[in-house]
Amino acid sequence: MAFLFARNKQKSGVDLVKTTSELMQKLDSEDKASPKAEEEIARNLTQMKITLQGTPEAEVNPDQVQHLVTYLIQDDLLHLLVTNLHKLPFESRKDTQVIISNIFRYQAPGSTSTEPVALSHICYRKPEIILALCHGYDRRESFMACGGVLREALKRDAVAAIILYHEPDQTLDLSNIDPSTPASGKGVFWKFFYWIDKGAFELSADAFNTFREILTRNKEIIAMFIQTNFDLFFQKYNAILVQSDSYVTKRQSIKLLGELLLDRANYSIMCAYVDSGDNLKLCMNLLRDDRKMVSYEGFHIFKVFVANPNKSAAVHRILYNNKDRILRFLPNFLHDRKEDDQFNDEKTYLVKSIDQLGPPSDVPQASKNGAA
Repeated sequence: MAFLFARNKQKSGVDLVKTTSELMQKLDSEDKASPKAEEEIARNLTQMKITLQGTPEAEVNPDQVQHLVTYLIQDDLLHLLVTNLHKLPFESRKDTQVIISNIFRYQAPGSTSTEPVALSHICYRKPEIILALCHGYDRRESFMACGGVLREALKRDAVAAIILYHEPDQTLDLSNIDPSTPASGKGVFWKFFYWIDKGAFELSADAFNTFREILTRNKEIIAMFIQTNFDLFFQKYNAILVQSDSYVTKRQSIKLLGELLLDRANYSIMCAYVDSGDNLKLCMNLLRDDRKMVSYEGFHIFKVFVANPNKSAAVHRILYNNKDRILRFLPNFLHDRKEDDQFNDEKTYLVKSIDQLGPPSDVPQASKNGAA
């Protein structure tokens, strides 16, 4: 009867990776795993998860963790798991998310490096794993697990750089990126606009959360990237996100835009954005939106145009030509926010600033709509 107990025997790290890799390679060429293969994959993934994070009854064995992480990376099983994640059952997808997240956080015993060794190796040697995680948004079955892993991984600048500077049909070398080279608009970063705009509600919301993480966590990298790709970035941002038909996307995008413009790291980007008369017109239309939270978020962008002491000729002219209408509109704008002292102080300041606005004849010509 020994064969009955053999089925429950725990596999070694190398056996776990080898058998799972063989099963995933077969699944890679199929639409769906057989019930037997599904069961074995699920069993292997569960054992990997327990090895990496332990259980309430059993602590993690550092040697076993190190061996498993090493085998997983050497065998390239992570890439197979990510690209075929949508074919796995729900619980296996959850286990895969836990496994990859643990690997991305892994620090070798005794290491003095602040960078997780496995994630660093992946970023510089196998960035296609990061790109495959992004493409998890191509399918409703995989977006949640992939999004969760990505947002945690984006704590590292290298991950953001992979996403931002990816170009199709080009090998990405993180050590040789030229931030001054404009993007083609076809890399994986630009697909987030599509996933947010066209995805089902939950997928769109998750993609926006990851998109926000890219734009707000890695400030130095994103500032350089937007400056280089200013026109392309804001063309897409304004047309696809700010003017989205989805209320949630529209509101979140306007709020995020305000945060980006007011971040000190993005000062030159803010100056270029508020130089544009077209951007001001878009913002003024947001003030008139029937949905109060949309107009409220739009107000926080509008105030940047008005408060700018070095207005371009185009912006100055639009504000001056609409001066009377703005002065009639603002005093009653969102009048139900009577207890919001900061909002009312800012509104009073804008009324005063616009009231004192003179004719635009002596204003310098508008600067070029690109980041300085």
